[in-house]
Amino acid sequence: MIVFRPSMTCSAKKTLLIISQVYAPDPAAVGQHITDVAEEMNRRGWRVIVYASARGYDDPSQRYPSRERRNGVDVRRLPLSSFGKRSIAIRLIAQSLFMLQATFLGLLTRRLSVVLVSTSPPFAGLGGSLLSMCRRVPLVWWVMDLNPDQMIAAGKIRKQSLAARVFDWINRFAMRQARDIVVLDRFMEDRVLAKLHVAEKSHVIPPWPHDDRLSYGPPKPNPFRSAQGLDEAFVVMYSGNHAIQHPLDTLLEAAARMENDLSLRFVFIGGGAGKAAVDARVTAGARNIVSLPYQPLEQVSESLSAADVHVVTMGDDMVGIIHPCKIYGALAVGRPILYFGPEQSHAGAILTGMRFGRSVRHGDVAGTISAIRDLMRLDDAERAALGREAAALAADRYSRKAALGQFCDILEG
Repeated sequence: MIVFRPSMTCSAKKTLLIISQVYAPDPAAVGQHITDVAEEMNRRGWRVIVYASARGYDDPSQRYPSRERRNGVDVRRLPLSSFGKRSIAIRLIAQSLFMLQATFLGLLTRRLSVVLVSTSPPFAGLGGSLLSMCRRVPLVWWVMDLNPDQMIAAGKIRKQSLAARVFDWINRFAMRQARDIVVLDRFMEDRVLAKLHVAEKSHVIPPWPHDDRLSYGPPKPNPFRSAQGLDEAFVVMYSGNHAIQHPLDTLLEAAARMENDLSLRFVFIGGGAGKAAVDARVTAGARNIVSLPYQPLEQVSESLSAADVHVVTMGDDMVGIIHPCKIYGALAVGRPILYFGPEQSHAGAILTGMRFGRSVRHGDVAGTISAIRDLMRLDDAERAALGREAAALAADRYSRKAALGQFCDILEG
């Protein structure tokens, strides 16, 4: 007997609610990965609703539509949710207003099946847990960075302060309520499990490169290089969030000592609190530093491919607290990597034994210059060989298809 099954209608679809302060086209890395998940779940037949900020996270002057359908995803952007990054107080006010709005609207969302929250804002786990309890649906908590650990390591609050204790209580509350917890590396998992032992619901999935937008190829010819006057230069590039958790002091000092080498350019792309130090060098007349804003997503492949060397940096106290997402884009476009930070870290583990990696400790300016000179001495064929090694590692171990599929399988339970 043949049974005819009706196609799944909108009313029959399961609903995934995602709460994230950032979402495409905002260039913040968190928003890009959230977007990938939302669109993949939509392709799998889910109804996906996203509550995000109506203004840019790094640049609040950037406004986005209050509601739109992006690649099948219902994106609803909330007002009074981003006032920029001028101070921690301003950021906390915006994050609190965003979570109050998103949690209230989540209570009213029809046919809710699963809630996904990340750590943007840091206490989104609290709102997600309340929704999970009130609506009796599973919660998936995606830990992309860890507070209060980050604020403690940065010297913003004390470990025994009331703020730190409240943040840790929120973390443990979310960990108990979540059906699944996704962390980005084993060092981060160790920190999370030290707060509460929930290994049975913990998953380690590194954030994937956007290899659907990135392509491996030589640094020149390249339209981005030509547009920035970099055709003949050797380009050392830092691209992404210039946060204080990613110190750039050693690289900037190396640039200052190498200023007379006009064949060399240090290109800084992105924004964040640490960008002020870069711009100050440019204002002071540095001839070998180029400072640019975040590039549109459709141009990221060109901008990343314009580098001869990519820089990845992590503060010595930030292992397991933040994650070096920049490394995956550098691998995907096939470039040598100059890493500043502790060897006992996720980035350090990736580069161990790899010819394309150079590791330097923070403060070692001479070592930085030596590493850059070493890479400059290679001919095009030698650098291309290193690039192929990096791209092969990205394709084999950190592919978008595999990691995104694994993440969405967790969401589907």
